[in-house]
Amino acid sequence: MIPLSVLDLSPIIEGGNASDSLRNSLDLAQHVERWGFKRYWLAEHHGMPGIASAATSVVIGHVAAGTTTLQVGAGGIMLPNHAPLVIAEQFGTLESLFPGRIDLALGRAPGTDQATAHALRRNLASSVDQFPQDVVELMAYFNAAGAEQQVHAIPGAGLSVPIWILGSSLFGAQLAAHLGLPYSFASHFAPAQMMDAIAIYREQFKPSEYLAAPYVMLGCSMFAADDAKDAHLLASSWQQAFVNLYSGRPGKLPPPVADYLDSLSSMERHMLQGVFDCTVIGSPDQVSEQVNQFVEKTGANELIIACQCYNHDARLRSYEIVAEVLI
Repeated sequence: MIPLSVLDLSPIIEGGNASDSLRNSLDLAQHVERWGFKRYWLAEHHGMPGIASAATSVVIGHVAAGTTTLQVGAGGIMLPNHAPLVIAEQFGTLESLFPGRIDLALGRAPGTDQATAHALRRNLASSVDQFPQDVVELMAYFNAAGAEQQVHAIPGAGLSVPIWILGSSLFGAQLAAHLGLPYSFASHFAPAQMMDAIAIYREQFKPSEYLAAPYVMLGCSMFAADDAKDAHLLASSWQQAFVNLYSGRPGKLPPPVADYLDSLSSMERHMLQGVFDCTVIGSPDQVSEQVNQFVEKTGANELIIACQCYNHDARLRSYEIVAEVLI
């Protein structure tokens, strides 16, 4: 089986708070490290009542300090929100603290609404169209500093921090291929262009000093339980959160609801229909079968698994089942 990794949004549940979520994130990381998962990535989102990982580099440090071998990183940092030098310094610091264990995936979306994006940057002059140049600038800060270079990332210069391109469209695939970088596609929430993006990335890939051949990691939402009915109940929290977000009602992660899908309107069902193609729900045997079919279809080199689950113990068990049947 291909390597499996974890994508954690550090969910804040109804009745809970960010402190609980961040403690649970570390606990999950410690468990999946023992179970054989390869990476543990946290995502940058802002102004989201149900997500505690806004200060992504801080949470990465929290998780890395509590683990020993796990690759810990950002999936991803939304680069238009930041000056490339700031991110180089932050991840140069993380790499200095945890050598050889830090990943940096970069996205060009703001990870929030326009008002919050304005509050983050003070102005919106840094367009997403500038993303390729910002990525190249950031990569340059990790090179050994030359005598003619005026601006230096300290820590950062001369350090080896693996950089990925994160995307949900064809743009990221083209950029990752052009720069010869590994590519992570956010198929767990935006699968529409997944197969086209994979094909473009592989066809256009240019070997580089960073990577000799294309490497694709795909996002997948996964809910496993000892009984298939229980797995579908677990998934209802994520389904509610997804529908609420895309209906303009973002909130904390709600408790599961039995037969939730039966309560939806046709429009709400349509919102969820696309992401079901990259969602695995079921008993251990069903999970194994669905994942193997997904990997065969896509040729993925690695999967990164999200599990937006209300109950922390159930989330642990879900990842444990995945490890039992696939690692």
